[in-house]
Amino acid sequence: MQVSDPGGVYLYSKKVIEEFSNPSNVGSIENADGVGEIGSTVDGDIINISIKVRDNVLEDVKFKTFGCVVAISTSSMVTKLSKGKTIDEVLELKNEDVIEALEGLPEGKDRCSGFALDALKMAIEDYKQKNK
Repeated sequence: MQVSDPGGVYLYSKKVIEEFSNPSNVGSIENADGVGEIGSTVDGDIINISIKVRDNVLEDVKFKTFGCVVAISTSSMVTKLSKGKTIDEVLELKNEDVIEALEGLPEGKDRCSGFALDALKMAIEDYKQKNK
């Protein structure tokens, strides 16, 4: 099933709408082990991801996103795909994995879909810097 905006311009999959309407892992982690934040001046999206790491595994991952349907749904999906995985496994995630898990994105919307994954990788880098 596809969902479009009132103008019928963008078609969103049912999974994208589900993640947008009921996002998982929203919030921030107090005393986070790593934090990554990225923003797009073009789209106005701002994504903040915080992580808690235990024994090289992302024990908890949370996000706060100010942005469009794609920014929020990809942020939610990135937290789901990374939670419980090792840092190395998470670093192997690609934007295509996120898009596939969301059952696709409309043409032209894949540009901003990578921001959440970038913020997550920044959080991991922050964690690594703190734990040298």
